[in-house]
Amino acid sequence: MHEEDALRQDRDRAAISAILDQVEEWVTGKRDQAQWTLVALLAGGHVLLNDVPGVAKTRLAKVMSRLLGMSFARIQGTPDLLPSEVTGGPIYDPQSGTLRFRPGPIFHHIVLFDEINRSTPRTQAALLESMEERQVSADGQTHPIPEPFLVMATENPIEMEGTFPLPEAQLDRFLLSFGLGYPDEAEERALVRRFSQRDNLNQIEALWDGQTIQRLMSRVDQVRLDEAVLGYLVSIVRATRKDPLIRLGASPRAAVQYARAVRAYALIQGREYVIPDDVQALAEPLLAHRMVLGAEASVGGERSQHVVQSILARIPVPVEATR
Repeated sequence: MHEEDALRQDRDRAAISAILDQVEEWVTGKRDQAQWTLVALLAGGHVLLNDVPGVAKTRLAKVMSRLLGMSFARIQGTPDLLPSEVTGGPIYDPQSGTLRFRPGPIFHHIVLFDEINRSTPRTQAALLESMEERQVSADGQTHPIPEPFLVMATENPIEMEGTFPLPEAQLDRFLLSFGLGYPDEAEERALVRRFSQRDNLNQIEALWDGQTIQRLMSRVDQVRLDEAVLGYLVSIVRATRKDPLIRLGASPRAAVQYARAVRAYALIQGREYVIPDDVQALAEPLLAHRMVLGAEASVGGERSQHVVQSILARIPVPVEATR
């Protein structure tokens, strides 16, 4: 049995490595972001991509969906987008003379919601309810969303005119938030050389299937998180509520999600246990968007990411990591 477990672990490590390698083939220089996306998927969370246009946010979502063998839908956020255009709703069936539910684009495995902050709060609320409950209620009936389910929403941090910023309670619904950033010079040369001609994402072949994803999600629960590392994680979360630069720190729900996310991250690194490095690696993408800085920090030009790093610098790291 022990040998079978070892073989299964080797197979899963190879499957994860293959996905990440292929993402780098199609989205140059974004291996970390691909890892974080897998963390959200395996931990049962969602992702908020906050970055300027043209840095491959949409491309990352499409490439991931094809490599994972999952259905994909894209929704463009606009002020006139209705909640029913996201979730679906009842339509009249002339054959039966009754109303029947027509599923909206939210009923896909990976949903890219472009410029979520351009849609109205009512539409945002409908999306976030579906993300949280993993179901849509209409006419007294509940319609479950297919599993696995991952929402990748995008925001443009530059253009604020005509937008509806997500309130803190809704930002907390996203497990991770991060940007993709500009490539360095070597990466940009490589991607221009490779993609100087039109490329076809339809060429991408699925490396995983639903069974693989479900197996890896179940393995996340088996990853060990020892008390010392758990205490380190909780200390970091609690420090966000005491820092003088932070007006609103991370919630207890953030701590619970943090614990599951680091388990998924450790699994992606090929380990059956969490180490302090895993906690540190996810601190920014998991905590920064959940914090509201005070007036003093805003005037001083501080950013949430910098504050998270300052917290990490002063929290003692457990000496012994689980092996």
